[in-house]
Amino acid sequence: MPKTVLITGASRGIGAACAKVFASHNYNVIVNYNKNKEKAEQLCQNLEAEYHVKAIPLKADISIQNEIDSMLEEIKKQNIHIDCLVNNAGIDKDSLFQDKTFEDFETTLRTNLIGPFWLSKKIGVEMYKRKQGKIINVTSTNAFDTYYPCSADYDASKSGLISLTHNLAVEYAPYINVNAVAPGWTKTDMNQELDEEYIEEENKKILLHRFAEPEEIANVIYFLSTDEAKYINNEIIRVDGGWYL
Repeated sequence: MPKTVLITGASRGIGAACAKVFASHNYNVIVNYNKNKEKAEQLCQNLEAEYHVKAIPLKADISIQNEIDSMLEEIKKQNIHIDCLVNNAGIDKDSLFQDKTFEDFETTLRTNLIGPFWLSKKIGVEMYKRKQGKIINVTSTNAFDTYYPCSADYDASKSGLISLTHNLAVEYAPYINVNAVAPGWTKTDMNQELDEEYIEEENKKILLHRFAEPEEIANVIYFLSTDEAKYINNEIIRVDGGWYL
């Protein structure tokens, strides 16, 4: 019987790449999205046509508790059990540090940290009852040592997500594997506005001298869901091409 993965922020970027990788390995996929309905629906149609799995687009703003709860209620109505949760949805609101507002910081934390907490709590309880499940959080190297004051809110949220990963692993032991993947620079919409000179300078800090493709991050995320990774737990796996500064 195929397993089901719920991927947040899956209409584009790393999330969409994850949806394709999981579907290619016979997972049914729930594609969560917030604003990109057309992209999410098209992605689901493509997954079903190419991989012959079930793909369901579900809208929810991960920063809003009621929307998360409504999405989970819809999943319950369809009698779907989540075998793997990928907390991928994330935003950044880069600006000069002195220009950052309380609302910007709060919105970033609600999306990148509080939303994953609530999803992991609600879905994790059901996984624990079944004595199996995988939770994979998508954090960032910004949580470790690639600090940028213009991304202080983003960096803080991703650091918090690492702490949440460790606490969830302890809370849900021994039945649920909880890990995180920390990508470095990746070719996503979030980074498409960067100018070429800046990209060139950042590439010099990476041993592979390039940004990651979303699929390269997705492959690591998928690996953590497999039986081959069943003894990996409470880990933060850095995928950054060999950052060297």
